Amino acid sequence: MDTQTTTQLAQLKEYTKVVADTADFDVMADYKPQDATTNPTLVMKALKTGNYEHLFDKAIKDCSALSIGENDRIQHTADYLLTLFGAEILKIVPGRVSTEVDARLSFNKEGTIQKARKLINLYQRLGIERERILIKVASTWEGAEAARELQMEEINCNMTLMFSLPQAVICAEAGATLISPFVGRIYDWYKKNDGRDYEGDEDPGVQSVREIYTYYKKFGYKTEIMGASFRNKGQILSLTGCDLLTISPELLKELEGSSEKLERKLSAEEAKASDVKKVSFDEKSFRYALNENAMATEKLAQGIRVFAQDGMKLQEKIAEKL
Repeated sequence: MDTQTTTQLAQLKEYTKVVADTADFDVMADYKPQDATTNPTLVMKALKTGNYEHLFDKAIKDCSALSIGENDRIQHTADYLLTLFGAEILKIVPGRVSTEVDARLSFNKEGTIQKARKLINLYQRLGIERERILIKVASTWEGAEAARELQMEEINCNMTLMFSLPQAVICAEAGATLISPFVGRIYDWYKKNDGRDYEGDEDPGVQSVREIYTYYKKFGYKTEIMGASFRNKGQILSLTGCDLLTISPELLKELEGSSEKLERKLSAEEAKASDVKKVSFDEKSFRYALNENAMATEKLAQGIRVFAQDGMKLQEKIAEKL
């Protein structure tokens, strides 16, 4: 491959699976990612374009006559709408789509398991096999324990809202299929807290993903690592070689528009040669380790609140139509 004339996006795909962080089908068709992710935030953004009202209308029509309580009907319609988007996405991408469990269930193990089973059932009714679905679950202690049971049922989990190694460890020990450490939100916290900017290898968000990557490859965990929540192209380039990276349309465009040479930054061979020590957590030691990390504690709590609010906004939009 001639990297002098090949876009950085094409070069990146040589080392890393690229995932589209959008619910816009046109963007996926343009940039041809391997996988895609969706959630209430992205669905609301897509609906505002006016191009996806047919999916919204179908969800309302198919669910309006259900003989269940009003709140249940609204929640069911929201779940169904997410799977309608996911099913359409899977006509475009060759791999998998991630679909999010209601963030209000982040500390509810049984509720998370029930919601995950329901989403899988909705997808199966649409003719989508479970192998192509990742259920997004918050990286809390309860979320990891829910993932442990779901994975045994062959329901693959994408552990989201991850900001620290302790979260990564309990999710890998639970056998989660994939984790999504949030680079940009870590960067945001340190930039605000320290009153300075960070670039490249010194970026705390980049360092966090590298630490998790090294730990996973050193100890042979099969759980995939998907860097997420990027603020700039430099963060992506600094994680070239990570298993997967989920990238916004704006940054996909920036990568497509550059042909500068890209270097691999992460490799399993180097990770295996590192001298990192293995750690383990029970519930008490995990909660204390997380509490000791102010950034991870604050960003996890904030992330759950924001995801929950976005889910409720989607349900409010549905309630207006129903």
